[in-house]
Amino acid sequence: MRILRAGDHKRMPWKNGKGETVEIAVSPPGAPIDDFDWRISMAAVAEDGPFSIFPGIDRTLAVLDGNGMVLEIDGSAAVLLTTQTTPLAFPADVPVTARLEDGAITDLNVMTRRAGLTHSLARIDIDGATRLPLPSPTCLFLCHRGMVSFRRSGETGTLAAGDALLIEDMTIAALDIDGQARCYLISIATH
Repeated sequence: MRILRAGDHKRMPWKNGKGETVEIAVSPPGAPIDDFDWRISMAAVAEDGPFSIFPGIDRTLAVLDGNGMVLEIDGSAAVLLTTQTTPLAFPADVPVTARLEDGAITDLNVMTRRAGLTHSLARIDIDGATRLPLPSPTCLFLCHRGMVSFRRSGETGTLAAGDALLIEDMTIAALDIDGQARCYLISIATH
């Protein structure tokens, strides 16, 4: 388990140059934007426009803050994403256009290379002590708002807003969490 502090996340330009992303974690470590196995990032979206294309990549998007964003994915019916809707999974190698509902938003973006990996993204509101099942050997637990403490087999720590816990250990089946926070759990698995 490794804590990834918000202040240490890597800031970089979007692939299409129209904004900035905050990279929380990438595999392999230090992988460039065109050659990763998986990548988890946040981005501020301040204007309407097309998404960057990532060949061979699947992505899931959640809105963290703001009034929402409408996505048009490869000619399909438009979908509104808000802070309350379920994260949306879609291919990252098809045309996607975003339209802001009412002002800028911040999103959470998970991408995995389709040829060998799958992923899931779930929003979890923590209110007190809970045991969080970990569905795969690689998981990232992001504290978006609030603060949580965690423990597992004598290891303990605290996550503040923006901090994440990266777990890359096949022996961890669950994590004990306590606090009050809006969090996100990302699970990455091979297939």
